[in-house]
This record gives sequence, structure tokens and C-alpha cells, in this order.
Amino acid sequence: MVEEMAALEKNATWDSVPLPDGKRTVGCRWIVTVKHKVDGIVKRFKARLVAKGYTQSYIVDYQEIFAPVAKLDTIRVLLSLAANQGWPLIQFDIKNAFLHEDLVEEVYMDPPLGIEKYLETTMVCKLKKALYGLKQSPRAWFGRFMKSMKLFGYKQSNTGHTLFLKHRQGKVTALIIYVDDMVLTADIGMLSCKLVTTPIEQNHKLYYYLGESPTDKVYSDVDWAGSTDDKRSTLSYFTFVGGNLITWRSKKQPVVARSSVEAKYRGMVFGVCELLWLKKLFEELDIDPQGSMNLYCDNTSTVEIARYLVQHDCTKHIEVDRHFIKEKLEAGTISLPFVKYEDQLADIITKAVSSNDKALCKLGMCDIHAQLKGE
Repeated sequence: MVEEMAALEKNATWDSVPLPDGKRTVGCRWIVTVKHKVDGIVKRFKARLVAKGYTQSYIVDYQEIFAPVAKLDTIRVLLSLAANQGWPLIQFDIKNAFLHEDLVEEVYMDPPLGIEKYLETTMVCKLKKALYGLKQSPRAWFGRFMKSMKLFGYKQSNTGHTLFLKHRQGKVTALIIYVDDMVLTADIGMLSCKLVTTPIEQNHKLYYYLGESPTDKVYSDVDWAGSTDDKRSTLSYFTFVGGNLITWRSKKQPVVARSSVEAKYRGMVFGVCELLWLKKLFEELDIDPQGSMNLYCDNTSTVEIARYLVQHDCTKHIEVDRHFIKEKLEAGTISLPFVKYEDQLADIITKAVSSNDKALCKLGMCDIHAQLKGE
């Protein structure tokens, strides 16, 4: 508590003033937690003073409160790129982050436990900083952070407002923030590499890769009328970047499909949208996927209708989805390779798999205790 009070005083969090007529105060309390190490040993005790934001009144104490939060999908993409490209990863946080931004609204708070004895009974705390617990504090902090990042030369991503990118000399630096926790990764090339002597035989031939970009692909699958209550279908997809699973989804479709072709076609649109989001993210990272992105489907009729825009009685009422996919195919943005049923990974989150062996096979796993042939 002494350390927290020192931080509050250092940042000039409040002024002690008499409560004006017609104003009401917001309460506060101490939150005490115990921080542990990985092995379970107590690392330190932490105390934080937070305002009772639930006692605030709209318009009187706050107005705008929205603050963006990092998407786990974006975080997984950055982790996958760092793992495949050999980029370093740095994780850190900002100490007392919210206290770095001034509070715009006029908010009065009750004196916290421990300092009320030093104040007169008529004195309260007029907040000058965005104290933890206030409804508008996350928005105020993110606004301050966004301005600071732009001063450092970073640009806010259009695919995720919590992702900030900086391009310099053909290299990219990416930083993503989740409240006050951040992950930083960058393409640093051969920076800080130490020279070593690696003698080889003269005229020894080497094969040099000019460049390798991460491959991205989607497995899309839909069951047909799987729900016993309303006969709606369940769609699912798996998205891979560089061989790593980054997004997945299993959701019941909002409408009843008249055929399996219609159900799979509607589900395919969600996979296309996921690929388009990845394409925009790669463009901001200056990464070229090299070719069209693959959307794997295990229904030949669905693939043929998408490729050739075949007019069919069972699909003429989903014209928007048909033309949307056809447009992306003609532009070379996506491709629709056919995949066999046993190789359709998304099948395991669409319907119940008949046996554990099939589920393990689809996940690329094997039973290490299974007997080998001939034993």
C-alpha cells in the first residue's frame, strides 16, 4: 500500500478540495492480491486503489467509455509469424498505466483508507488522473497510448485498432496491446548477429531460398440439418497461418438450408471472409502470401457452383453469396481445392466423429501406444 500511495502521489492523481455544493463523491477501495512465481512461491504482495465505478452516473461523471481490446486472432497471427520467420518476441506491461492520462470529467472521490486522517472532514479528492475503476479510464489510457505511438512513428492498423505497425528500411515492427500488457515483435533481419567461422569444402553447392512467405488456408465444413429441434445446419472452419491454427469457429446457421449444397455454400462465405481479413493484415505487414489463398471444401457440387456460377434451383435464392465467392475467385484472391472427407479438418467441430481414431487422424495426432504391424 505504501508503494501504491507513492505512485499515486508521484503522478499527482488528485487534489484535496472541499466538496462543492450539488456534487456527489465516488467511493473507492483497496484491492490486495498475492503474486506468485511459476513454481508457486509467493513473489510479492500487491495493493491497488480502485474507484467504485459502479457508483458513477452517466453524463454527470462520464460519457464515452468504449476502448478497443486486442483480438486473440490477431495475437495468434503475430505469434505464428514470429515462430515461422524467427522474429524475436518481447512481452511487457506499463506500470500504473491509467495514471499517465489526465481526467477530463470532473469527478470527486472519497478519501481512501489510510489518508483520511490527514484530511479535514469536509475534504475530498478531486481526481486529476484516470484512476483504475472509473468507467472512462480504459478509454482515456488508450487515447494517450495511441497518441504516443503515433509520435514514435507507428501507424494504427485498420484490421485491429490495438495493433500498431512501423515500417523502416523494408522491415516491419508490430506491437499489439491488451489494456496495459503488450507484445512486440519485429523483422530485424541479421541485426545483432555474431559472425562465426563455418568452413566447408571448396565448390560445395548450396540451395538458397530467396524468400518464404507464410501460407494461409482455411478448412470449411457444414453439416446438413444436424439440429433435431429446428433442422438448422452447423458451420465450422479452421484457419491456418504458417501451419499453425489461429482461428476456429463452430456456429449454427441462422436459416434452414434446403440442401447440403446450400448449407456448405453459406458456410463457405464465413471462411472467405476470414481469408480476406488475413489478406488485409498481411498487406499491412508487407507480407506477400504468393498466390491465392486456399479454402478447402469436401463437397464437389459446392466447388463447381462456386467456380462456374452454375444456375441451380437449390442455389438461386443465395445469389449474394454466390456472386461474392465468384468475384474473389476471378480476382485470384482465393482458390477452392477439393479435399477428401477424411482430410477435412473442420469436420471434427461440425458433427460428432464416429471414433477417436478418426478424430486423432484429422488433428494429425497418433496413438503412441498403438501396436505396430507385425507385433
